[in-house]
Amino acid sequence: MHSLLTRFKRSSEAYLTAVILLLVVVFGVLTPDFLTLGNWFDLVESYSVTAILAIGLFVVLVTGGIDISFAATASVAQYLAAYAAIRLNMPAPVVLLIGAVTGTLLGCLNAVLIDRLRATAIIITISTMSVYFALLMYFTSGKSIYGLPGWWSDSMVLFEMTTGPDQSVRLTLPIVVMIVVAVGTAFIMNRTSLGRQLYAMGGNPEAARRVGVSLSTMQWFAYGYLGLLAGIAGLLQAHRVGESVPNAMIGGELNVVAAAVLGGASLLGGIGSVSGVVLGILLLAILRNGLNLMGVSPYFFQIVIGTILLASTGITGLSLRRRRVAEA
Repeated sequence: MHSLLTRFKRSSEAYLTAVILLLVVVFGVLTPDFLTLGNWFDLVESYSVTAILAIGLFVVLVTGGIDISFAATASVAQYLAAYAAIRLNMPAPVVLLIGAVTGTLLGCLNAVLIDRLRATAIIITISTMSVYFALLMYFTSGKSIYGLPGWWSDSMVLFEMTTGPDQSVRLTLPIVVMIVVAVGTAFIMNRTSLGRQLYAMGGNPEAARRVGVSLSTMQWFAYGYLGLLAGIAGLLQAHRVGESVPNAMIGGELNVVAAAVLGGASLLGGIGSVSGVVLGILLLAILRNGLNLMGVSPYFFQIVIGTILLASTGITGLSLRRRRVAEA
């Protein structure tokens, strides 16, 4: 028990928790509405889609890879599912399957291209992001699909409690799905042989290969898993807004990357945890919500995101340099 406590104190989760508590106190004092339960549940729901994408990206980062195409993947999966539901009048199970399978296949395509072309993952996924999104906009002419069936667009509240005049707490479907994804991914990464192999690949690919880890298989799983979660995120996004907009999810990639990096996922691979990613998302959500309630310009939040990514890149570069010196 003592060793676990010591390890937590030294982890990125401990620092994130401390920063989150500090922000809660500051924003709680400056903006009274910040600490209401209703605001917190609304905050979690609004970031549920981002959290699901960040958890999927975390799995890819653990292997030492990177994927920037997840938003485009989610958009394609969402639109095809909406087309099947509205234009083809397909039943709910088939529509949901189309969204999930589309995301998985596009993710696996990234893995195939990276493996076969032996190119840098970020270049491949930036390219596929452009191709996926351009094809979507070309074939749809940028037109949204409205009038989603009730089983998809109607708000699903699993629990609701009144906390005061005109205030209530609602446990909605996006929050539940986010929790299930987080718990399921944590189980895979921490409790299964597959998870250990993914960490081993990111930590030292050559050593992992020598002990029998199939690097291609791990790559297929990581990118395919991110694609699956992107498909789920796309379906949830349409559920929240009640329509399928081709470009609705484009532009939020940096928030997702920042959340994963904040959670301790190294760009070098082999490091990170689902709990860290969730804390990273919570930190960004609290920061944005608090600044909004204070009336601070949203551009300041983008400055924070950029600073986080810049610092992460610098730390990664220093770590890589130290590793090369140690190996020499």
